[in-house]
Amino acid sequence: MNSDYKIKDINLADLGRKKISISEKEMPGLMALREKYGSEKPLKGLRLTGSLHMTTETAILIETLKDLGADVRWASCNIFSTQDEAAAAIAKTNTPVFAWKGETLEEYWDCTFDAISFGGNLGPNLIVDDGGDATLLIHKGHALEEFYNTNGCIPEITTTNTEELVVENLIRKIHKSNPNYWHHIVPDIIGVSEETTTGVARLVQMQEDNELLFSAFNVNDSATKSKFDNLYGCRESLADGIKRSTEVMLAGKTVVICGYGDVGKGCAQSMMSYGCNVIVTEIDPICALQAAMEGFQVKKLENVLNKGHLFVTTTGNKDIITLEHMKQMRDQAIVCNIGHFDNEIEVEALNNSDALREQIKPQYDCYTFPNKKQLYLLAEGRLVNLGCATGHASFVMSTSFANQVLAQIFLAKNKPSTDLYNLPKELDEEVARLHLKHLDAELTVLTDSQADYIGVNKNGPFKKEEYRY
Repeated sequence: MNSDYKIKDINLADLGRKKISISEKEMPGLMALREKYGSEKPLKGLRLTGSLHMTTETAILIETLKDLGADVRWASCNIFSTQDEAAAAIAKTNTPVFAWKGETLEEYWDCTFDAISFGGNLGPNLIVDDGGDATLLIHKGHALEEFYNTNGCIPEITTTNTEELVVENLIRKIHKSNPNYWHHIVPDIIGVSEETTTGVARLVQMQEDNELLFSAFNVNDSATKSKFDNLYGCRESLADGIKRSTEVMLAGKTVVICGYGDVGKGCAQSMMSYGCNVIVTEIDPICALQAAMEGFQVKKLENVLNKGHLFVTTTGNKDIITLEHMKQMRDQAIVCNIGHFDNEIEVEALNNSDALREQIKPQYDCYTFPNKKQLYLLAEGRLVNLGCATGHASFVMSTSFANQVLAQIFLAKNKPSTDLYNLPKELDEEVARLHLKHLDAELTVLTDSQADYIGVNKNGPFKKEEYRY
């Protein structure tokens, strides 16, 4: 058996395989794509790096990509999100995987590099990214080499952010052992498909700054991703994470949801279904009006700090809940995040404050301030649904991951020029179509006359590209 992996325990593989077998039945989109493209093998001969939560569902994505011919190496995109049994099951199939629950930041970024490195001066041809960390590491390393090759010296580190320091130190370590590693691998990269809102925001910024080194597919904004994973996935997995970690009664509690995008909408619906009094904070007047017309109070965070029993950040932005906010919250308020990164909450400032930290259990910490007021933080401010539970259910991840597979096939077949792309509406509808039978849903078929009347093909697509759903 191949020993090219870093996981918690290979002996967990049998448990992981049992869970994979169960979840395959709940992921009809991926299984249909295996059947459709398995013999064609459109990814044959291509090296593929994955940086995405190493869960049971991701194991099924990995095995789908392998069935389509890809040579896969994988790391998780979060230090707490790995399901160790799933990682073990994948490692046992001789797929290099570098992930375990509870990595340090140094271990996490080393694992990301392990997933990128195919030996010697070989890197990936294709990347599946979630949050953009693999893409970021490549661009950071490439930029350092550019600076060195132009100026003859390594640029000074200016950041004081803990995680950014880890990345800066890693790319300098790589440069010391292989000064042009990133310049060797970048020309072979066809492109990346990106899973999250936050990762897409990074790609948009790179494109606007003319820094994007290879093609990128925005998987997040496919309707069958953002309108399903972000909304329905969070609607179930947020409560799962909160309940598993705290065992708190939610009915009657006041819950403050920071942000009312697709993720925030799912979270607000979830908490309302438990009988919570839901308050929403928003910067966007359109989202704020939507929240108000759904019956939620829309308030400034500063005006409800002493009212909330539970605070959930969903924005993808930074410094949403600050240390000063946390000091003003009611005693034993619970704070958590379901946006991709941990900087929505000022966790580092909290850890460096005069509050005494005590771990109740992994990913469940109590902070006691000098005035004896306490605050509970879940998953150290990282994704609560993956840190404290197992993330979204398999079925909704099938819609997301079917988009990832289709994006990878498109990149492999078309090798598009460097730009940021969206999946065509036809493929978005096809992903939805693949999942209807599993829910016993039946599609109505337009007559020719009806199709002509509204100016569409009777087999789709049925909406304009700008339609928002």
